[in-house]
Amino acid sequence: MYVAVHGGAGSPPDEPVDRQRALAAAVARAARAEAPLSAVCAAVRPLERDPAFNAGVGGAVQSDGVVRTEASLMADDETAGAVAGLTGVAHPVEAAAVVARETPHLLVAGEPAVDLAAAHGIDTEVDLLTGATRSRYEAADPPPLDDDAHLDWVRDHFGGTDTVGAVATDGDRLAAATSTAGRWFALAGRVGDVPQLGAGCFADDRGGASATGEGEAIARFGLARRAVELLDTFSPREAANEAIAEFDAETGGRAGVLVLDHEGRVGREHNTAAMQTARERRG
Repeated sequence: MYVAVHGGAGSPPDEPVDRQRALAAAVARAARAEAPLSAVCAAVRPLERDPAFNAGVGGAVQSDGVVRTEASLMADDETAGAVAGLTGVAHPVEAAAVVARETPHLLVAGEPAVDLAAAHGIDTEVDLLTGATRSRYEAADPPPLDDDAHLDWVRDHFGGTDTVGAVATDGDRLAAATSTAGRWFALAGRVGDVPQLGAGCFADDRGGASATGEGEAIARFGLARRAVELLDTFSPREAANEAIAEFDAETGGRAGVLVLDHEGRVGREHNTAAMQTARERRG
């Protein structure tokens, strides 16, 4: 199994060494999986529990003080699923896998998605706030939701870029996954690029990609799909470089992308200050 993982593209992290160790441990565990779809879930899952990353526990807080998680995954055999607006769910990638495997749908959102996750044994009453994220939200002093100034406050405070994601192949099958808690101080209920297949995550018979960065720009551009399309012409490294160059020229946004082909060749590129990745090959 070939597996690569990223911890998000954005500002330089406060504890890069610890985060790199976490990425290395996640990808080493994932490389033991029996199938690529299981591998990308195994790679993402521990990062969703690690407050050093913006995915589940310790993730970004929306304007009403609630952490809402989202995730997507996709395989080259058209298996795909995504979730959005999950409250109390630390492992949205597991919920996305339920959508992919157990329903005829691509995306399920909000309270019904939480209920679906619970019905399949996923913990749904997890406190995703940490002391640090609660303090950051309180210090920002948001106006009440029904205050006319609330939307202005969102415009002034909204930001952030990080997600986590993984790509994997066994030389035959291939899969990609992306997971996030979104962007800080987003309007309550905001849905980003991650659950939009082709934006935050994409895979087909050419390869797979997981994107990270400014979700609105990534969704408008379709970054993950574009990176995979470029595999028709380029190696994964070149495809990642070209995709970010095109994205930058068209949107002016900040992003990163991780690309993998069926040979296990990996490409990564970003136009942010940092993007940590790790990779593992087993067998």
